[in-house]
Amino acid sequence: MKSELWMRLYTQMLRVRLAEEKIAALYAEQEMRCPVHLCIGQEAVAAGVCAALLPQDYTMSAHRAHGHYLAAGGSLKAMMAELYGKVTGCCRGKGGSMHLIDLSAGFLGAVPIVGSTIAIGVGAAFGSALRGENRVTIIFFGEAATEEGVFHESINFAALHRLPVVFVCENNLYSVYSPLSVRQPEGLRVYEMARGHGVEAQQADGNDVVEVHRLASSAVSKAREGGGPTLLEFMTYRWREHCGPSFDNSLGYREEQEFLEWQKRCPLDRMRGRLLSEQICTEDDLESVRQCIEDEVEASVAFAKSSPFPEAECAGELVYAE
Repeated sequence: MKSELWMRLYTQMLRVRLAEEKIAALYAEQEMRCPVHLCIGQEAVAAGVCAALLPQDYTMSAHRAHGHYLAAGGSLKAMMAELYGKVTGCCRGKGGSMHLIDLSAGFLGAVPIVGSTIAIGVGAAFGSALRGENRVTIIFFGEAATEEGVFHESINFAALHRLPVVFVCENNLYSVYSPLSVRQPEGLRVYEMARGHGVEAQQADGNDVVEVHRLASSAVSKAREGGGPTLLEFMTYRWREHCGPSFDNSLGYREEQEFLEWQKRCPLDRMRGRLLSEQICTEDDLESVRQCIEDEVEASVAFAKSSPFPEAECAGELVYAE
């Protein structure tokens, strides 16, 4: 039902937003000893895409992975503990924010090297195809990753073998402090590059979670039915600095007016307005949802802070595959 789906999409976005706002608020305590790349402002892509998946599907991400991990079914407690370097983290405290892995959630991993997980994800999809598994692989990456050779090599391989993979490009316009204008020729579009490799591709509003989910559902169904890969380019915008908990508009690499215009397109505000205007829920219902998530976030922080650090003897564990 539409009402159930829309509430689920909103709840997932809000969960990611509140978790990351808590991370930002606590980061100055210096107990999280790893860099954090927050996806505040971009929550609709993670929520909309992952809501189209089945439990057996795979997901991969890059350095800005919190939203993807949580939306894919990852544990908030395990993620928070990982940021604190605790043994109860999803990587036993060894990975930190940029190396989240949780096989129980089908989250094969996040790697900070730009573009690297594209090839790994295609390899996972190739393995699924060879084994005849009913499994789709989602690969999240930013638009800067499409400037790496591995993007073109991987998408060509996926097209050639009609692999069950969906490439999801979150185009937030910037690679650290560099806008598209200094990185790509004028008029170049990511989805058009994918089409050049013979892959079905579309560009859409990445802050409209309903549209994200609609396109992702279609692409996932196509992949599952043997129709091959699809690339979805979602235009969106990060609110916070590239790496860290703060705002960085004062650096001058982006205009304040641009930032404010994108804030007006907040994916949560837009979905909240839809829910209320179509009378799917009330203000009280939404406040109840927020309170439940806030309680969960607080519990995850308490869990992380009270968990032990890994013992030195654990350093060699899980380094190599069995």
